[in-house]
Amino acid sequence: MKLLFDQNLSPKLAKYFEEYFNTSQHLQEIGFDASDDIAVWEFAQKNGFTIVTKDSDFNNLASFLGFPPKVIWLRRGNCSTKIIREIINENLGTIKAFINDLDNGILSIF
Repeated sequence: MKLLFDQNLSPKLAKYFEEYFNTSQHLQEIGFDASDDIAVWEFAQKNGFTIVTKDSDFNNLASFLGFPPKVIWLRRGNCSTKIIREIINENLGTIKAFINDLDNGILSIF
């Protein structure tokens, strides 16, 4: 299970969740911090990542293009990295089940 954290999230999250998801990366780490959404989408698709974002852009792409890649859409307004980390921790089981689910491509977490 591989998570790709969007630019709108802290790079610290990728390192923190390596324990739970064997290959977590942030767009900044792979040189995609200035890339458009389609380039990120194609990278995630080609490399088996699930995208984690706070933006609706990838939700819209998943609705239009289908999946993979899958999208975890964190539906929180402005909040700290600590809060995002707690939200993901609270939903680890749901996230892992979602990644293995063959029927759903978008997981919204509030």
